[in-house]
Amino acid sequence: MFNNVNNPFGNRAISSSTSSDSHGRRQKEDPKEELKKYIDEDEPDEVLIGGQPILTEEEVLAMTNQYIAKLKNEHEGNEKVQKKLDKYLENFDIKKFMKKNPNMTSPDFYMVMFNETESLVK
Repeated sequence: MFNNVNNPFGNRAISSSTSSDSHGRRQKEDPKEELKKYIDEDEPDEVLIGGQPILTEEEVLAMTNQYIAKLKNEHEGNEKVQKKLDKYLENFDIKKFMKKNPNMTSPDFYMVMFNETESLVK
C-alpha cells in the first residue's frame, strides 16, 4: 500500500505509539476504576466561599448592636418599631444565637439578622 514516496521509513515496519494487548486492541482504562480513583482521593468537604473568617462571639455581639442601632436610626419616627428593636436587643442571647448559627461569617450574619428582624420593622 505504501511506496517509498509515501513511506519515508522504507520497508521497515511502522509501530504504533499506542499500547495494545495480545489481540491488537487498544487498552483502555476501566471507567469504573477511574471514577473510584477520584472518589477515594481525600479532599476536605467544607469550602469557605470567598475565604471569609468565622466570627467570634464578641464580633457578633458588636455587629448585632450596630445592626439594631442602624435599624433604629432608619425607623426613628416609629415608636412601635423602636420598642420592638429595644426588646429584641434586651432578649438577645449571644450563646444561643451562636449555637443556632455555628461557623458564621460576616455575610451569613447579615442574612440571619435580616431574617430575624424583618418582622420587627414591618
